[in-house]
Amino acid sequence: MVKICCIGAGYVGGPTMAMIAFKCPEIEVVVVDISVSRINAWNSDRLPIFEPGLEEVVRVCRGKNLFFSSDVEKHVAEAEIVFVSVNTPTKTRGLGAGKAADLTYWESAARMIADVSKSDKIVVEKSTVPVKTAEAIEKILTHNNKGIHFQILSNPEFLAEGTAIEDLEKPDRVLIGGRETAEGQKAVAALKAVYAHWVPDDRIITMNLWSAELSKLAANAFLAQRISSVNAMSALCEATGADVAEVAYAVGKDSRIGPRFLNASVGFGGSCFQKDILNLVYICECNGLSDVANYWKQVVHINDYQKSRFVNRVVSSMFNTVSGKKIAVLGFAFKKDTGDTRETAAIDVCHGLLGDKAQLSIYDPQVTEDQIRRDLAMNKFDWDHPQHLLPSSPTASKQISVVWDAYEATKNAHGVCILTEWDEFKNLDYDKIYQNMEKPAFVFDGRNVVDAEKLRKIGFIVYSVGKPLDPWIKDLPAAPSS
Repeated sequence: MVKICCIGAGYVGGPTMAMIAFKCPEIEVVVVDISVSRINAWNSDRLPIFEPGLEEVVRVCRGKNLFFSSDVEKHVAEAEIVFVSVNTPTKTRGLGAGKAADLTYWESAARMIADVSKSDKIVVEKSTVPVKTAEAIEKILTHNNKGIHFQILSNPEFLAEGTAIEDLEKPDRVLIGGRETAEGQKAVAALKAVYAHWVPDDRIITMNLWSAELSKLAANAFLAQRISSVNAMSALCEATGADVAEVAYAVGKDSRIGPRFLNASVGFGGSCFQKDILNLVYICECNGLSDVANYWKQVVHINDYQKSRFVNRVVSSMFNTVSGKKIAVLGFAFKKDTGDTRETAAIDVCHGLLGDKAQLSIYDPQVTEDQIRRDLAMNKFDWDHPQHLLPSSPTASKQISVVWDAYEATKNAHGVCILTEWDEFKNLDYDKIYQNMEKPAFVFDGRNVVDAEKLRKIGFIVYSVGKPLDPWIKDLPAAPSS
């Protein structure tokens, strides 16, 4: 019986290990984390993350061949394969601040593995890491060895939140990168054998370490680039009277391009896209490739521009001030079907509105009030550093209320901002909402979920990203200059 241990019980480690345990009943899988409260949550009826289908998978395996423990060292020492799935946040200070990945948690995990190991191990990079991280990890492990051999593999994850279980069950591909030595290839074969329990052979791709590490950053950069491209087009559509949905549909019909990731919106969020592109930018700069770095920087710049453009539309439409006005914010998670708020566009939009002294009433079906307040009180890039989860600042909190119902959020509001594409926002009773709002009543649809024409018939003034503009908005200044 092989024993697998995964360090890190977060969005990647938890679901990935649950699926391995589910598909490989003969393998013992233990997920370890220094956060006792997180481990307790994994062992409870209310898991620490919301992901469709996750609970069912955990329930089948937990206590049989899937375990969650805070006894990190014991389980790492016993395992043959150790996955490392710890945070790799963006550095907030020092060399490369604001761009480079902070490998503090990775390094301490590697040192701990070296300290407690009494037998040979395969160490698998599961976190998204900068290219050549494996080299640094190898140095730590080999310099601390006591005649023990370690093989480092890169096995990046390509999960999309909201569909993680589906993605794990039927992955587009599983990448395994290893050293091109006999021992390295043996380690690759061992990990491949685990995935081969349920993933077809032609979907398990093996390659060298650096290619595997870079493939993850490249995939996220390409996806984010598509979103920034369509969002750049959305600004042009608004200026010319074109409809971005029609343009995107036409573009997506080209088989070389395809239809996915072409929805214009208020901007992309999530824990990976911005972080990985900034990391890519930093690596390019370190290798003297400043033109390449600038190219990828622009993808992040357009994303920031899209968020500030949205705030600008809200404020200029409402007589150039939202001071003292109640604005309902529907949706705070970075996308539907997840409770994850990391780098969500809602944070920047809310900051923009709070900066103009708006009173925000926020509703999201999966995000707690505590999380929303913490996110709005945090400095940029601090979300990924656990020790920075600071209590909210009292000044911001007076302007924010968090409610558990869209109708409560919109009651007596001057405007509504839809910032997450939750299905329930399509089906709200907008007649009822209109009756209970201040007039003129505005809807700013950052995810293009509502039928703008239907809402206009009710009486709303509607702004939808990249769609022909409401006559009310047409002559207002379009976007902040940058």
